[in-house]
Amino acid sequence: MDDEPIITPDFYRIKRLPPYVFAEVNAMKAKARAAGQDIIDLGMGNPDQPTPPHIVEKLAEAAANPRAHRYSMSKGIPGLRKALCAYYERRFNVSLDPESECIVTLGSKEGLANLAQAITSPGDVILAPNPSYPIHAFGFIIAGGAVRHIPAAPGREFLEAMERGVRHSVPKPMAVIVNFPSNPTAYVADLGFYEEIVDFCRFHKIWILSDLAYSEIYFDGNPPPSVLQVKGARDITIEFTSLSKTYNMPGWRVGFAVGNRHLISALTRIKSYLDYGAFTPVQVAATAALNGPQDCVEEIRSLYRDRRDVMIEGFAQAGWDIPSPSASMFAWAPIPKPFRHLGSLEFSKILMEKASVAVSPGVGFGEYGDEHVRVAMVENRHRIRQAVKSVKTFMSNASEILEEVERRARQKQTS
Repeated sequence: MDDEPIITPDFYRIKRLPPYVFAEVNAMKAKARAAGQDIIDLGMGNPDQPTPPHIVEKLAEAAANPRAHRYSMSKGIPGLRKALCAYYERRFNVSLDPESECIVTLGSKEGLANLAQAITSPGDVILAPNPSYPIHAFGFIIAGGAVRHIPAAPGREFLEAMERGVRHSVPKPMAVIVNFPSNPTAYVADLGFYEEIVDFCRFHKIWILSDLAYSEIYFDGNPPPSVLQVKGARDITIEFTSLSKTYNMPGWRVGFAVGNRHLISALTRIKSYLDYGAFTPVQVAATAALNGPQDCVEEIRSLYRDRRDVMIEGFAQAGWDIPSPSASMFAWAPIPKPFRHLGSLEFSKILMEKASVAVSPGVGFGEYGDEHVRVAMVENRHRIRQAVKSVKTFMSNASEILEEVERRARQKQTS
C-alpha cells in the first residue's frame, strides 16, 4: 500500500505558513552532534542556568499537596494575578485590577497567539515589526489576518511606517505590535517613543499589543519602561510579560497579559475554551518568584552582562564587529562583509560546519533580517571564548571557505 493520502492534506492555515527557517539549521546541528562534533550553540534563546532554588522548593512543596493535582484555573490562580499586579506597581508605578486587567498565560508566546485568535477577523490588518519574533506576525496570519511590516527600530521611521499603514491599508490596521527590548534586534524604546505611539493609536483607534518579555534583562542601569506607564495607554493596550528569562523559567511556561480590560476579557474567554491553565504548583511557584527575594534577578542580569562583554570584545578581536546590546539576551550581529552575500541561512550553515558555532539566521525573523544573525548569550564564558577562538580561525580562512562554497555551488548546478 503506498503512502499517498486518500484526501490531499491541503490545509488552509498550514498553507499560509512558510517552511520553518530554523529547522534546517537545527537538523544540521543535530546531525553534527550525533557524529560527535562539539557544537557551541548560540542559536536558541533558551536560558542554560537552573531556576533559583527557592522557586523550585515552592514547586515541590505545592506538588506534594494532592489538592493541587486537580484542574487549575484558565485565568490563573488569584494569588499569582495579585503578585503580577504588585510587580507592575513597584516596577512601573502602574496600578492594575487583578480580576479584570490581568490573566496568566502559558508563556507570552501562547498568550499572543490566543489573543490573535480572539480578536482577528479574516482580512484584518496588523502592523508588525520586521524583523521580529515569528509569533508576532504569524500568530495573526494563522488567525486569518494580514500583516503589514514596519521597521523594527524605535524612532521616526517606525512612526512614518505606521502613518503609511493607516493611509494605504484597506481595511485600516486594527493593531500594532511593539516589542522592546526586542527579539531578535535588542532595540530598546523610551517613554517618549511610547507616548508618540499611544497618541497615534488613540487618534486612529488602533490597539497596541506590547511584548515585554525581556523587561528585566538590561545592562546599562536604565530599566526598560512599560507602554502602560503612558497616560491613556490602558484604553488601547495589552502587554505580555514572562518569567522565562527573568527567573530562568523557560520550560515552566508561565507568562501574563495585563492592560485593557476588553482585550483581557477576549483572551480570557477564548482561553476558557482551550485550556485549564498551568499546573497549580507551577503557578504557586511563580507567585513565590514574583513575591520573593529579587537578588536572583540581579544575578541573572549580571550573568548576561558578563557574557555580553566577553562575547562582544572577543568577536571584535576575531574580526567580527557586533553592536553591544543594552538589553535582552541576544546580540543582533551583521554578517561579516566577506560572507554577507551568502545570506543569513547559508552563512549560519557555513559557520556551524567550519567553526562549530550555531547562530540563528536573521531571515527566520523576517526578510529584512537577512543581513544579520541572532547570537544568544546562552553558553558560559568559557564556551563563548571557545567560540571566539573558532570564529577567529574561521575569519582568517574566509577566502578559502568562500572558494569552497562557490565550488560546491557550481557542482550543484552541473549535477
